[in-house]
Amino acid sequence: MGSTFRTPQSILKSQKHAIEGVISIVKNERNFRIQLVVAVLVIVFAYLLKISHSDWIAVGFLIALVLISEAFNSVIEAVCDTVSEEYRVNIKYAKDVSAGAVLVSAILSVILGLIIFMPYLLKLINL
Repeated sequence: MGSTFRTPQSILKSQKHAIEGVISIVKNERNFRIQLVVAVLVIVFAYLLKISHSDWIAVGFLIALVLISEAFNSVIEAVCDTVSEEYRVNIKYAKDVSAGAVLVSAILSVILGLIIFMPYLLKLINL
């Protein structure tokens, strides 16, 4: 009859596809690479400041939020470009909203990052 949904034959095969996806976005998306560099710098900064366990969790979630937002933005753009390369108002809307989601996640991460790191920086300054 019709095609049915099937999961990959093995967990290893599905993990291979996931890893290929991560490699693809790193290779093909400049903004994702920039965000990865910023994430590494934030991790080094957090390590040097010896932030608390709960602050590490928050920083990890914020980094993940930005990277996941960027990944979904890239997917939406790729799907939209596959559907049509001609100008269409709904495709513009989808691309703009997905880019806006990345912007919101990045702004949120900066604001919350300042809230997380400021006490450590102030403590360092007031030695």
